[in-house]
Amino acid sequence: MAPERVPKLKIPRKRRVQVAVISDVHLGTYGCHAKELLRYLKSIRPQVLVLNGDIVDIWQFSKNYWPPAHMRVVRYLAGLAAKGTKIHYLTGNHDELLRKFAGLRLGQFRLDNKLVLDLPHGRTWLFHGDVFDVTMRHSRWLAKLGGHGYDLLILINRSVNYLLDKLGRPRVALSKLVKERVKSAVAAVSNFEETAATIAADEGYRYVACGHIHQPEIKTLSTEKGDVIYLNSGDWVENLTALEYTLEAGWQLYYYNDDPRMLQTPEAEAADAAEELADANPAALLEGLLAEFKIR
Repeated sequence: MAPERVPKLKIPRKRRVQVAVISDVHLGTYGCHAKELLRYLKSIRPQVLVLNGDIVDIWQFSKNYWPPAHMRVVRYLAGLAAKGTKIHYLTGNHDELLRKFAGLRLGQFRLDNKLVLDLPHGRTWLFHGDVFDVTMRHSRWLAKLGGHGYDLLILINRSVNYLLDKLGRPRVALSKLVKERVKSAVAAVSNFEETAATIAADEGYRYVACGHIHQPEIKTLSTEKGDVIYLNSGDWVENLTALEYTLEAGWQLYYYNDDPRMLQTPEAEAADAAEELADANPAALLEGLLAEFKIR
């Protein structure tokens, strides 16, 4: 008897974007939506991809939790760089250990703390933004403790939503609610957005793009030296958002959950299940990653 064939997923034509920015992926944590991120990355063809901090969560990294889907994201990014996509990895607070390697160049891959892009719509200054967080500057231990507590809340939230699904009740977003309230308080004290815009205006930038506070945003802020457009790429824990730049539209926010092309159809679920089965061998995944970098 022939084995049952898994239906092939029809992948829509990739959207061309000049620049895509993602941040706060937190690979290596329970809250990371690695599968969704991978589907998004496979749906676009960026000339430049900016990873704006907290991509790998080194603070909470554990050898006991690194699912195959997380390795697939790393492998896919390596493949993009190998095929010519310019990738800028900008360090954040959860991956701050990488800051000692700022300036690293590996083919199309760049590791830095900040980046300036000269774009037709205006010069854009990109950095993670944790330098404006008073918790980070004065109570680093508290911020790290909060990160572990937040990851635990993600686990609790998933269990609650599992039970609610069984009861036919709507889901709740405990983690998002807590995060928004805590980060809003921090942002209010440190004037996160205003500070970023003011410094950007002082340096002559038209746009400033951050991550860190998990709040996707595009808005114009007034400063003494003129208006600056503040951008925030959000995150891939709760909001599942990115920033995209095209010559036609300039900077725009992308929302994964609002993209009809990302609807989880039976065919998509079957394809995901097949990929999970294929990814069950970590050694094979590592071999594939090394192959992307052409390491032998």
